[in-house]
Amino acid sequence: MKRTTGFFFDERCFWHSTGLHATTLPVGGWVQPPSGAGHAESPETKRRMKNLMDVSGLSRQLKLLSAELADEEDLLRIHPAHYLQRFKQLSDNGGGMLGEEAPLGPGSYEIAKLSAGLACAAVEAVLKGELDNAYSLSRPPGHHCLPDQSMGFCFLANIPIAIERAKDRLGLGKVAVIDWDVHHGNGTQHIYWQRDDVLTISLHQDGCFPAGYAGEQDRGEGAGAGYNINIPLLAGAGDDGYQYAMQQIVIPALEQFKPEMIIIACGYDANAIDPLARMQLHSDSFRAMTAQVQSAADRLCGGKLVMVHEGGYAEAYVPFCGLAVMEELSGIRTEVQDPMLEFIQQQQPREAFNQFQRAAIDQLARQFNL
Repeated sequence: MKRTTGFFFDERCFWHSTGLHATTLPVGGWVQPPSGAGHAESPETKRRMKNLMDVSGLSRQLKLLSAELADEEDLLRIHPAHYLQRFKQLSDNGGGMLGEEAPLGPGSYEIAKLSAGLACAAVEAVLKGELDNAYSLSRPPGHHCLPDQSMGFCFLANIPIAIERAKDRLGLGKVAVIDWDVHHGNGTQHIYWQRDDVLTISLHQDGCFPAGYAGEQDRGEGAGAGYNINIPLLAGAGDDGYQYAMQQIVIPALEQFKPEMIIIACGYDANAIDPLARMQLHSDSFRAMTAQVQSAADRLCGGKLVMVHEGGYAEAYVPFCGLAVMEELSGIRTEVQDPMLEFIQQQQPREAFNQFQRAAIDQLARQFNL
């Protein structure tokens, strides 16, 4: 089914600088300067995704859009003024480290506001019916950011900023946020911990980041009790583990919650060759997960689905995963063939592992009363 799909991006987001690093390690001491891209959170994965969309012909069939920067009022719904002032001052002074895993360069404050603004615009365009669904190529990412603390390459909580602005401006009610970035969506969980109007679901590699975290016992507090779901998957879980978790937990949770909109924190770092995780997904994994959620959105909330880019650090492979997602969102298939697909499919876990992982997922589903 062909849809009117928006793709929100801006070249300025690719100009956010993460400084001199080798993958995630600051250069110096025993860490040699890199000869290649440097920091894992480089612009190249995102730029190459957009480039593949262009050369495949897909971009011409989408609504290509940019957005204004999120304004201070938008940010202050989530972040305290003292944190924003510290972030802006560091950015204005040429950059540095805002947090342990949050390097930034000159102008990163304004670029982060643009990243959040893209997410805001995507959510509002879908809510208003101007688009059937949308994708925001936000950079820097946002799902680890706490209200007063940067974390995991994230400086502003892009998705919560977009949700709260839509609630304020457009009366948005219940929202479900599905985070399939390979790292736990701790920032989003924290922000909505005591809220029952936003269901937060995170599928992540068990113990990966934040280091040692699983979270299946963390369900929210107060009014938010039961409205937070964590699905820690074993390292190497593969396609079967993710698809089964979607079928047994994520989709039933959506059907129980009945959201007015679904937002996906769309990280691609569960792909099989990502340097920061070990989960064995391929492009068709992301295509199938997108199809499951879009089908649920069609049944539950008039198809209102927005995806916001998060992690994914394999420069050569993220573009094929991203293209698969965009093809599924838009209902348009290109002639592009994933050159790694068969190779990764051949490396999937054995059936004994799949059965072990399925049993763990079934146990979680019972724990969550799904």
